[in-house]
Amino acid sequence: MAGNTFGQLFRITTFGESHGVAIGVILDGCPAQLPIDLDFIQSELDKRKPGQSKITTQRKESDTVQILSGTFEGKSTGTPIAMLIPNEDQRSKDYSHNTDVYRPSHADYTYDAKYGIRDHRGGGRSSARETAARVAAGAIAKLLLKHHGIEVFAHVSSVGKIEAPNLESKNIADLLAIREENIVRCADPAIANQMIEFIDGVRKDGDTVGGKINCIVKNCPVGLGEPVFDKLHADLGKAMLSINAVHGFEYGSGFSGSEMRGSEHNDIFLANEGRPKTLTNFSGGIQGGISNGMEINFTVAFKPVATIMHNQQTINAAGEAAEIKGKGRHDPCVVPRAVIIVEAMAALVLADHLLRNRSSKLA
Repeated sequence: MAGNTFGQLFRITTFGESHGVAIGVILDGCPAQLPIDLDFIQSELDKRKPGQSKITTQRKESDTVQILSGTFEGKSTGTPIAMLIPNEDQRSKDYSHNTDVYRPSHADYTYDAKYGIRDHRGGGRSSARETAARVAAGAIAKLLLKHHGIEVFAHVSSVGKIEAPNLESKNIADLLAIREENIVRCADPAIANQMIEFIDGVRKDGDTVGGKINCIVKNCPVGLGEPVFDKLHADLGKAMLSINAVHGFEYGSGFSGSEMRGSEHNDIFLANEGRPKTLTNFSGGIQGGISNGMEINFTVAFKPVATIMHNQQTINAAGEAAEIKGKGRHDPCVVPRAVIIVEAMAALVLADHLLRNRSSKLA
């Protein structure tokens, strides 16, 4: 299916199911001679893997990545890079109760209607387990961006109604250190403790809760993005909305910008030693669909996990009324593990547009 491929020049195709033998990704278009740091790729996957803490799913997966092709002597060769992540802790019996029953707010019904067949074991291809493949590819995208001095950072900015302050202006290395000191991955320690306590309470209630992730990109060069259909914010939006459980995306001033006047919202240009900057950044670092050199800033909203440990009314494949109760191992809130997925998808978009921008004009 074409829907399994993302990107144009820096392009990935993911494969595999939640309860299959393995998941994986083929990355095509990575320039040759990029140093490929396997330890870094694995460290990125470790941030997404299940079983990290009391507020994540208890499925135990090491998510150990294997690079099958596309590298030699620690560098990319310019040929497709294939990576495989074996599944190690499937419990398909946990899903035997919903073989013929549709779970509310899952992809069970829509997959069945579209394909006439569905893998009921954890949702098969619709499972968020697929995102591990994106994180592996996103790690290589980050290595490419690092080569060009571009940094991507995301953190949990809210859980339910608990919100962290705006962290745009702080150093990314400092923010990263703070974020990784707490299990919810919020770059504000005091707020993080409130979030953790709240999520754990929701978990004990057999329920789930949503949240938001804020992402910033520093040192992005001017000129990334296309002026019409492939605007940079449009591709970032598509990337984020392709992540499981994402229900919203906004960049810059977002929806709050609709409440402002133009005199308030316009980003005034300032002279800055040959490279203009703006007094404010309501544009979120993107104007006319093209990066303007300011910090890119966007927020992604995640819905509550659909599987809850309560009885719910539903229907079966015959359209008859039925009842279902959630079983298995599930996150009470996805955002702590989704932080690295948001970063990975942002990095993939930026890497793709970085390569595409090389053909925008004569040198």
